[in-house]
Amino acid sequence: MVELKHEDYPRAGGYDAEWLLARDMGPNPLWLLEDLARDLDLRPGMRVLDLGSGKGATAVFLAKEYGVQVWAADLWVDPTEAAACIAPQDGVVTLKAEAHTLPFAKEFFDAIVCIDAYEYFGTADNYLAYITSFLKPGGQFGVATPALTKELRELGHIPEHIKKTVGWEALAWHTADWWRFQWEITELVDVTAARLQKDGWSDWLRWSRAVSEYRGEPDGTLDMLEADQGEYLTFAILAARKR
Repeated sequence: MVELKHEDYPRAGGYDAEWLLARDMGPNPLWLLEDLARDLDLRPGMRVLDLGSGKGATAVFLAKEYGVQVWAADLWVDPTEAAACIAPQDGVVTLKAEAHTLPFAKEFFDAIVCIDAYEYFGTADNYLAYITSFLKPGGQFGVATPALTKELRELGHIPEHIKKTVGWEALAWHTADWWRFQWEITELVDVTAARLQKDGWSDWLRWSRAVSEYRGEPDGTLDMLEADQGEYLTFAILAARKR
């Protein structure tokens, strides 16, 4: 039986490993979310957008652990399929949405979170202004995204083991300092956290090995992570409040 307990994430430890792995669309989403939530102030009844929610594990976690109302939006997973994966959790609405054409009223949400998806659309200079338009003044924005310990511009190349697995898409993986600058210079938000996870690489590797065991075949990121040995790969935890 696959084991996914983690001493640093006791809330996530209450969820069945096979339930999580059956909903896998990216590494250790509940560990990432539990870590991110420490830099947020989530309270019962808040309206929260889970952007890029996949098959709904993070939406369930938000509703169950923090008592918030969740709108789980994803482009690739049909909302009926997502709802079936989420059931019987109350307080979650599933919908299909593209990150640049969100169907919500301005200033509708108290918080927006994005776990392992922001790298696909959030690096554009104008995106922060768009996504925070859906937050109330003082609303919270939180992101967990794959990160690098050094900027590729500084390195001058994509390390071969990363290039082999993700190719040019690694250009969307940045340091925490890059993200802090990118957000602070807009003066749209006050950044409250911009940090690299100390154990981001090892947690990612742990998850990749669990996925490999669960599926009976190597996960697509396993070779990359084993070759990296924590030199470049980790996750960034980012949080901010709308001014």
